[in-house]
Amino acid sequence: MAKFGFGQPLKRKEDDALLRGAGRYVADVMPEGALQAVVLRSPHAHAKFSIRDLGRVRAMKGVRLVLTGADVAHLAPLPTPGVIPEPSCQIDVPAYPILARDEVKHVGDAIAFVVADTLAQAKDAAEAVAIDWEELPHIVGAVAALDAKAPRVWSDRSNVSFEVAVGDAAATKAAFASAERVVETTIVNQRLVTNYMDTRGVVAEYDGKRYTLTLGSQGAHIIRDIIGVEVMKLKPDEMRVITPDVGGGFGTKLFPYREYALAAVAAEKLRKPVRWVADRSEHFLGDSHGRDNISTARLALDGKGRFLALELDIVADMGAYLSCYAPYIPWLGMGMATGPYDIPVAHVRLRAVYTNTVPVDAYRGAGRPEASYLMERAVDHAAREIGMAPDAIRRKNLIKPKALPYTTPTGKVYDSGDFAATLARAQELADWENFGKRAREAKRVGKLRGIGIGTYVEACGGNGPETAHVTLDRDGGITVLIGSQSSGQGHATSYAQLVAERLDIAPERVRVIQGDTDRIPTGAGTGGSSSIPVGGVSVDRASKTLAEQLKELAAEALEASAGDMEIVDAKVRVAGTDRAISFADLAAHPAATPEKLKAASDFSPDVPTYPNGTHIAEVEIDPDTGATSIINYVIVDDFGATLNPVLLEGQVHGGTVQGIGQALMEDTVYDAASGQLVSASFMDYAMPHAHDAPDFVFETRNVPCKTNPLGVKGAGEAGAIGSCPAVMNAVIDALDRAYGIRAIDMPATPLKIWTAIQGANRVAAE
Repeated sequence: MAKFGFGQPLKRKEDDALLRGAGRYVADVMPEGALQAVVLRSPHAHAKFSIRDLGRVRAMKGVRLVLTGADVAHLAPLPTPGVIPEPSCQIDVPAYPILARDEVKHVGDAIAFVVADTLAQAKDAAEAVAIDWEELPHIVGAVAALDAKAPRVWSDRSNVSFEVAVGDAAATKAAFASAERVVETTIVNQRLVTNYMDTRGVVAEYDGKRYTLTLGSQGAHIIRDIIGVEVMKLKPDEMRVITPDVGGGFGTKLFPYREYALAAVAAEKLRKPVRWVADRSEHFLGDSHGRDNISTARLALDGKGRFLALELDIVADMGAYLSCYAPYIPWLGMGMATGPYDIPVAHVRLRAVYTNTVPVDAYRGAGRPEASYLMERAVDHAAREIGMAPDAIRRKNLIKPKALPYTTPTGKVYDSGDFAATLARAQELADWENFGKRAREAKRVGKLRGIGIGTYVEACGGNGPETAHVTLDRDGGITVLIGSQSSGQGHATSYAQLVAERLDIAPERVRVIQGDTDRIPTGAGTGGSSSIPVGGVSVDRASKTLAEQLKELAAEALEASAGDMEIVDAKVRVAGTDRAISFADLAAHPAATPEKLKAASDFSPDVPTYPNGTHIAEVEIDPDTGATSIINYVIVDDFGATLNPVLLEGQVHGGTVQGIGQALMEDTVYDAASGQLVSASFMDYAMPHAHDAPDFVFETRNVPCKTNPLGVKGAGEAGAIGSCPAVMNAVIDALDRAYGIRAIDMPATPLKIWTAIQGANRVAAE
């Protein structure tokens, strides 16, 4: 093992610049003479409209351009490539126009793009646009949208965007008919807003021949290929996309958005750079939201608590339009419906519906947190209903290692893992045996204690292809070109470690370049926890190839056999001797042609990886206020192999805090009467602070992945997948012990908990 290579706990290379304020985000990009743009957005949830007399607005001081739907009618609508790969499910995708024409579908729908010399002038001009409105009936809430009498989001189609099912309906029905117990529960997975540090933005330039877009994204090539090729109908070489530093993405910055095409068109028309950066309220109204499912789960069990069958009915809110991968997200969750459990048969029904709300798309985990939360809540509910301990029912039903590879009723094939072992170790670290004592001590001081489990398996690391180019530079350093995109994960460090593993070079001498379609030929971007399982494999293979090429080159220079060469400390030497040549000298050697100094490799996995693990949360609730505190939190994960334990732990902590936020405080609220988004700012949308996060106890219990060349399993989203069920099961455990309350929906806010307690007290008093 190289001293900087695989498994080493290196600190992040990129942090020095970021901590010194030397990062460069989209908002920092200000070309000379750049004009400022704002988007005029609908104040109504559903309405017809007409714009009156733009001449007055265009004549206002500083105004350079006002684009309406008619001005960009030549642009294709935003596409929806993430359709469901099921021949039986045909989705008629409605047009998602770059600017709305005649009719808006949700509050925040884009109707005009205003460009001026200054931001203040652009805002003033946008406010001055005169619009005649004819409000139309609207609908918010997925279940309400299913009602046959509900207003239609699209006049020419049903509110049901599509319906699809997986599993064996007949076998599932038969299993339920023979079951000794059937347990049913309905579970809400609320809508979330992805709040990254830097809001979206774009700087567009046009030189008369080609466009250059600088924007925060999770994949520059995806933006070029969709905005440039599909929407603007350009050739790939007619648009360059550059991604600078990105302050978080979590899936939401993977998608193309209207503003990118609008800024490009404006830059072409004005022959000046055009800059648009969203403010935080605009972020709430203009970026895709996440989650928003309501589901009913039914579990069939025998007399010993074994699972016989699972039946799920899922209703997923798509919002007003089908965003980029929107249909695919709940379908992906469907595939993971049975979690880590040995359930012989299952049937899952999914209905996706339109509502007059912001479109919904992938958010950290993309369908798998929804699936895990649904299953783990259902398992805990079943345990209480049949009188079993929550850990006991899991041990009875978890898939055994000897059953692997295991094919689920939904067609997923788990290759490796030991689900019971992560549960056992997590219980040991959480001091599960002595929880009863701690609960009694809490009760004596007027508090409620609860403990909850989230045992999960997820599918990720299956994106691709991703190509890595690894080059020995003239200064003896290494440059890596790759199409994945870091948005805080630490790619500059992790990819450098893979290079160090093969070339024994200090990570500081490895330059990782991402986010430039001119410098990097192709790229699949970053999503689905694929950076290391896919991009890492490409970097490793390219580094290995380059190492062999350098040995051959050194053998020529040192007049030795290539088979006798070894790489040590950024040198190639004859093994067992002091005869060596440095990388820098090797790069300067007359025989060192450019072809010999670079190597490339791509990787496209046939199947995803299946990380898994157990989260255990212990909470304390103040019954007088409903406030919940997380007292202890334990995580034991199986990620196959660990490239960098420091980076890994950071990813797990971050995802877990996001899950805690969803469980206890985050909620996107629409007013049913007006269709207004009432949680459209940080004043109304609660998020976790540092003091809300506990001290985590984190371990890995890795079982190497049998389908990934590095043995790794994706890790970036796992924290968000295991945390919601662990926290909510702990909250319900505390409430059930004290009051018999067995159901409460996320977010379990103090008010919601306090209200539930008061209701239980009233029932007890009667």
